Amino acid sequence: MSLARDQIKPLLHRFDDDGLIPNNPMPLLLYKRAVDIAGGHPEQAIEDLFEANGWGEHWRNGIYDYQHYHATVHEALGVARGRALVLFGGEQGEAIELRPGDIAVLPAGTGHKCVFASHDFRVVGAYPPGATMQVTRPTPDNYRSALKTIPEVPLPETDPVFGKDGPLPTLWRK
Repeated sequence: MSLARDQIKPLLHRFDDDGLIPNNPMPLLLYKRAVDIAGGHPEQAIEDLFEANGWGEHWRNGIYDYQHYHATVHEALGVARGRALVLFGGEQGEAIELRPGDIAVLPAGTGHKCVFASHDFRVVGAYPPGATMQVTRPTPDNYRSALKTIPEVPLPETDPVFGKDGPLPTLWRK
């Protein structure tokens, strides 16, 4: 179950291109405590929210402990259990603590890696309709290729937390 829109607004984080990780001029959106995970099935609650708002291809796991990004698709990460410190934006980016109920929405090209995770950390990932997710490591060749593919990634029609009327479509079109 998600919280009322007037109770939660996304925090915006922007990251510069660092020469190996392109990042994206569009901001990473961080919804703190966006999902009420008090019930006994937090992974399912997050999957249901993403699915209801048009974001699919769910997976459940952690976040890789090495720097990577996705050059062909945007990504939503919903924390179901535990907590983690995730470095967003590449090695010179920002470490952000994620807790249960938090949702991070990464525009294509946004670097991320898990720096620390509690033993029970579990995240649900999802993607808007379109291209398949590919893990891209920060190398010079991948960087040059990503500079061509990232601008071609279509903007999502919906926000994974609040759907068609959510802030993502407006914020990412600015």
